[in-house]
Amino acid sequence: MRKVTRSFALLPATFWIGFVCAAQLPAQDSSETPPTIAQTIDFGRDIEPLFAAHCYACHGPTTQESNYRLDVRSIALGVADLGDPPIVPGDSLNSPLIRFVSGEDDDTLMPPDGEGERLLDAQIELLRQWIEEGANWPDDEAGNKETKISTDHWSFQPLVDPPIPEIDTAIAGHFQAANEIDHFIASGLTRAGLQPSPAADRITLIRRIYLDTHGLLPTPEQVQRFTNDTTGEAWSTVVDEVLSSSHYGESWARHWLDIVRFAESTGFEVNRDRSNAWYYRDYVINSLNDDKSFRDFIVEQIAGDALGVDEATGFLVGGPFDIVKSPDINLTLMQRQDELADYVNTTSTSFLGLTVGCARCHNHKFDPILQRDYYALQAFFSGVQHGERKLTRTVSDQTRVELEENEQQLKSQEALLAELSATAPLDSSKSDSLLPSVNASMNTDSFPPVEARFVRFSINRCNQAEPCIDELEIFDDKSVNVALSSSGSVATSTGNYDGDPKHQLAHINDGKIGNEHSWISNSETNSWVQIELSNPARVERIVWGRDRQGNFADRLAIDYAISISMDGKKWQIVADSNGRQPFFIDGKEPEGAFIARLSESDAPKARKVLDEVLRLRSAIKTQGESIPTAYIGTFNENETTYRLHRGDPLAPREEVAPDVLTVMEGLGLDSSVPEQERRLKLANWIGSDSNPLTARVIVNRVWQFHFGRGIVATPSDFGVNGARPTHPELLDWLTLRFIEHGWSLKWLHRQILMSATYRQSSKPAADSLARDADCQMLWRFPPRRLEAEAIRDCILQASGKLNPQAGGPGFLLFRVDRENVHHYFPLEKFEAEQFRRMIYMTKIRQEQEDVFGVFDCPDGGQTVPNRNRSTTPLQSLNLLNSLFMLEQADSLAERLIAMTGDDPQAQIKVAYYLLLLRDPAADELAEAVSFVIKFGLANFCRAMLNANEFLFLS
Repeated sequence: MRKVTRSFALLPATFWIGFVCAAQLPAQDSSETPPTIAQTIDFGRDIEPLFAAHCYACHGPTTQESNYRLDVRSIALGVADLGDPPIVPGDSLNSPLIRFVSGEDDDTLMPPDGEGERLLDAQIELLRQWIEEGANWPDDEAGNKETKISTDHWSFQPLVDPPIPEIDTAIAGHFQAANEIDHFIASGLTRAGLQPSPAADRITLIRRIYLDTHGLLPTPEQVQRFTNDTTGEAWSTVVDEVLSSSHYGESWARHWLDIVRFAESTGFEVNRDRSNAWYYRDYVINSLNDDKSFRDFIVEQIAGDALGVDEATGFLVGGPFDIVKSPDINLTLMQRQDELADYVNTTSTSFLGLTVGCARCHNHKFDPILQRDYYALQAFFSGVQHGERKLTRTVSDQTRVELEENEQQLKSQEALLAELSATAPLDSSKSDSLLPSVNASMNTDSFPPVEARFVRFSINRCNQAEPCIDELEIFDDKSVNVALSSSGSVATSTGNYDGDPKHQLAHINDGKIGNEHSWISNSETNSWVQIELSNPARVERIVWGRDRQGNFADRLAIDYAISISMDGKKWQIVADSNGRQPFFIDGKEPEGAFIARLSESDAPKARKVLDEVLRLRSAIKTQGESIPTAYIGTFNENETTYRLHRGDPLAPREEVAPDVLTVMEGLGLDSSVPEQERRLKLANWIGSDSNPLTARVIVNRVWQFHFGRGIVATPSDFGVNGARPTHPELLDWLTLRFIEHGWSLKWLHRQILMSATYRQSSKPAADSLARDADCQMLWRFPPRRLEAEAIRDCILQASGKLNPQAGGPGFLLFRVDRENVHHYFPLEKFEAEQFRRMIYMTKIRQEQEDVFGVFDCPDGGQTVPNRNRSTTPLQSLNLLNSLFMLEQADSLAERLIAMTGDDPQAQIKVAYYLLLLRDPAADELAEAVSFVIKFGLANFCRAMLNANEFLFLS
């Protein structure tokens, strides 16, 4: 007996799980032709009752395990959704459903053991016959095609406004609630049998809030002002101060840039840097500092080009991009799918907290996300491409209006030129009588001998840039070149290219050929060069070329005329490009070449239109040069989106229109919706007050970065595989209030910072550690090591070397060899530019800053919602022995000497105050003085910069 071995492994895992049975029926020989049943199978009479009796319990109207249901035809047959359908009409051998119900396939059986009666052999044969006959399913029994998949998972449920819990009296005695947050936390502590910690002292609090919100230490003046404030508003004043400072945006922007995988190089093998990607980084910083509504923040990053915030769309293309393309269609299509996957994955994880990318090849194995949903989301980004775009908002209104007017006029003039071109089609019947089209090497124009003293070569247009001629030869009726300067002939022109000795007017008739001895005009159109002969001659032939050595083919005159004159005033045309076959570029006739075929009355009008087109293009180019270019993506026409079988771009299935998740309310769009409008629709849906995911996700992220752990510990995965919220009522309460306050992040920060929960001491308690070592219930403030950026910035701040310059192009901590593949070498010497805050460092993928990169810095290769905090020997060695740290220790020592003179005790006290915001204890002071005397002040500074108390937030 042979067993069918075709794999359907890409079906959702829960589909298999739903049909697993502990018992396995004997395998049948599926190679044999299934027995047939005499009568034609009727779906309503024979099949639907089987589904209802044996399948609907798990795959029917109320429950849809694996997002699959057998009461709706479009889903059951895989027409609308799913990857590989369990039912393949006309092919029962390859229909997984038959193997499931018969137990032919690797221990699977439907219904699962103990969950329903198994089908009898005769019933299985009914299914086989029905499938072989084409799985006929009448329309009137097709079910509701619009029926949605359902889920009871918490994150998809509407927000619920919970009551504010009362604080248990056992806690209330030593925990003074400051706002509603504390009531929810206290309630959780009571349920867990935990006690909150007392409030931290003022020095700890001001150090905590500045490091948390600014990534910098407070200044001595700020510390003194807070510690001396005896009013009841001292803490509230500090909270307002930290949130109003520009340092807040500089610090918190790093969190968002991690989440959206932003870096400033392409990644992959060439890894070229993006020198103008920093506009997006500054956009994030400024948006945070301005307290831009997070809803607007969402919309602008997805569709800022429609709202005058162009730099915001750097979000879309902030990720890696493989610029090395291939002629292999398989690789090219897969590269494009990878680009689109990056847009979908980053958008869904950043804003929605969902791993939608898992549905690229099949239905999501755990969450209610269909494969079709993935491609419906992909359709929103089908016109997005990596690349640079002009930032028109950065120029004056007048320049922008002029540019827009010129662009509109150009479209009008180009359309008119196209209409005129249609009136002068090519006449193939005349081609045999024409000379060959011009070429870059050498061209000869002959005519009956005519007496001339002046010969002019006029160029109306060339194939590219300003025209070039390496030698203009004029032959008389005795075949003598009478144009040579050595014979006394003199060259003049309308204008000459300036600045390169290879391209001078003197080369037009010096008897030398090739690009190295040529003349170039200073104008792309309507220029001429002429030769005045030493004596009149009977001229009969002109020979000319762009580069007779054959190295260059640009700058070739393709619309020209040759004229002669005796007095330099009256001219006669003796030859022109009308006598040649058309010149084609990539199979197309050059723009304006048709003018040569127009009548003498129509040609001037057409030439005037062409001149206007060229003028407008030149003006737009000049205006464009004053507008900066940023790496913020480009937008083209929508590509048609198809659901791809198993994610294979060479296996497209049905076309998919842009839409959101099936489990949520759809947008009802079709494929005709324009590209920009698509993205606006998506952005507004994501930022909708009624979307249960978006606001929850950002509230949780803000909480996470204040406490080191979110209410949901998996901040980018609110799905089934993600963590359950530790305080679900608090999450919903905060989210609803956040929405009510206009999605204001600063409002949210203020609620958290003002809470008694945030102001707790971080000191451990043995009983609480035993019950909740990870501090999930927040019985104390969870201490943590500072992130790399804050460590570096605080070291520079302490040494007095921190450069306060904000915004603009970033600084590199690498020397770069910009070959085809960019190579990066860490700097060993630093200047003031490299001492700016680390947020302004140009972030290179696949490379880490030499000293602080080892402190778990992501490189932008993928989204990082929460950094690891590892402890490695290399971290200690870098902080102790790197050239950067040795230099900063010396600078700190110099600063201490400048502030206190040569007194070791004074130096040590100031060092403690600058770095730790406190005075040294008596034993600390004595030990430090002894150390400074023995090993020097710089080594003491080096030790202080490595102290845990300096490197940790507590």
